[in-house]
Amino acid sequence: MQHQTDLILTLTGAFAAALILGSLTHRLRLSPIVGYVLAGIVVGPYTPGYTAHKGIADQLAEVGVILLMFGVGLQFHFKELLAVRKVAIPGAVAQSALATVLGVVVTTWFGWTLSAGVLFGLAISVASTVVLLRVLSDNGELHQPTGHVAVGWLVVEDLFTVLVLVAIPALFGAQAGTQSAGVTLGFALLKVAALLVFTFTVGGRLVPKILELIASTKSRELFTLSVLTLALGLGVGAAKLFGVSMALGAFLAGMIVGRSEFSLRAASEALPMRDAFAVLFFVSVGMLFNPRFVLERPGLIAATLAIVMIGKPLAAIAIVLLLKYPTKMALSVGIALAQIGEFSFILASVGRELDILPPEASSTLVATSIFSISLNPLFYRLVPRFEAWRLRRQSRPDLPRPDAESGRHGAIVVGYGPVGQTVTRLLTHNGIQPTIVEMNLETVRALKAQGIPAVYGDANRPEVLAEAGIERAVSLILSAPTEALTVDAIRQANSLNPHLLVVARCSYLREVPALRKAGAIPFAGEAEVALAITGFILQNLGAPQDLIDSERQRIHADLLPEPS
Repeated sequence: MQHQTDLILTLTGAFAAALILGSLTHRLRLSPIVGYVLAGIVVGPYTPGYTAHKGIADQLAEVGVILLMFGVGLQFHFKELLAVRKVAIPGAVAQSALATVLGVVVTTWFGWTLSAGVLFGLAISVASTVVLLRVLSDNGELHQPTGHVAVGWLVVEDLFTVLVLVAIPALFGAQAGTQSAGVTLGFALLKVAALLVFTFTVGGRLVPKILELIASTKSRELFTLSVLTLALGLGVGAAKLFGVSMALGAFLAGMIVGRSEFSLRAASEALPMRDAFAVLFFVSVGMLFNPRFVLERPGLIAATLAIVMIGKPLAAIAIVLLLKYPTKMALSVGIALAQIGEFSFILASVGRELDILPPEASSTLVATSIFSISLNPLFYRLVPRFEAWRLRRQSRPDLPRPDAESGRHGAIVVGYGPVGQTVTRLLTHNGIQPTIVEMNLETVRALKAQGIPAVYGDANRPEVLAEAGIERAVSLILSAPTEALTVDAIRQANSLNPHLLVVARCSYLREVPALRKAGAIPFAGEAEVALAITGFILQNLGAPQDLIDSERQRIHADLLPEPS
């Protein structure tokens, strides 16, 4: 009974503190991760007031790690990496190596062991996926060349970190001292290879079939449950059957789902659960932090922060420039990677479990993450100003802003029923190739077979709209008359592209005010039927065309009055 009480109190306290502080940091235009870590400090043992149950928080955080790794695997695309491999692979390797060496130098100065220094250096070498994607998205560069390079760079870092997570237990775990490091690591890699073969041969064929079977039920709850079961099940199976970490199994599960046609739907519908448990992971990290540590070891924190926010970005900028990429891209990539986050904490937690890292390592990483994540978006917004100043110094003319005439074009049609098909034909005949967003998998497959861009997923999800190219689109046509879903989609779309023209279909006139308030131009079925019937009757009565047009305008004004 006491355990149940502790569980409920821990969940309630953690979520409440995370909600309040996450909302506060969001209003300050900082990453919510900062708020979640601060929430952990508030409910932790080093601050007065309520103290959450550390053991329960750690257990829930384990689920968060598994789902975080599943999300990383889901977003891991070799195509993106191959497209920017010439800069991402050498850049990520060189930057990680430099950060690791600097980490060893700093920690040796403070009396740490070599193995602790190496692991600490690796932890500060990898940037936060959540923060990087958020910064790029907020600045409209996620789907631009700069975003592609930064994401590819991060993919290499994440993949390297996954390999490190595999190697650490083999080299420093309970079995490590009984045989040579080479044999231990080789045996571990052999088990990983067996897991890979099993996952991509058996799982690669079985998982898409399972998801397709569940999707055919048209039950969102069952689909969400199936994705979560795959993530947790493959994670546990990897640990029990192959002796590797559950995080690696979850990562591979995400890769399998990501290669299927259900990747976007899994990301949009199942990963909110991941986000909830990820919050608990960041809260549990914050609970390790003693605020007095900032006063006790300011030198260690300052040195670590200097590596993350000066050493890493300078290395990235130098590498990108050496490879002859534009200066603005070099600055953007370097600054976007100048922070640490979830993978840093995952590596640190493994290091603590194996007694590699001293207790002060976690507090140092937490302090560094809070400062770097808080400052990173602010510094990133300075890049355009610096680039404008640099261009003025070089007396170069301002570059034209993209618009409908110079690249900012395209339309997105949500729904491919009779209305959506008609709109698509009209746009295509006028030289505009729309992208279709559709929840019917067979329709999406048929459209792709015809060479028509199509995305399978729910248009209410920002990930789906981003995949359809909402940031570059001029117009969004919502052809399915579902009021609640349509209003939500309009709000999501306008948040991603404030200059978007949104046209929305609805069935009833009573839905028009809500659609207008959300930011769309509405077309109500009731009004259009009334106009069509009016025109038909007047035409059959022999009325002249100007009278028909005048009467249609009057009815339109009566039924759909302009907002005052």
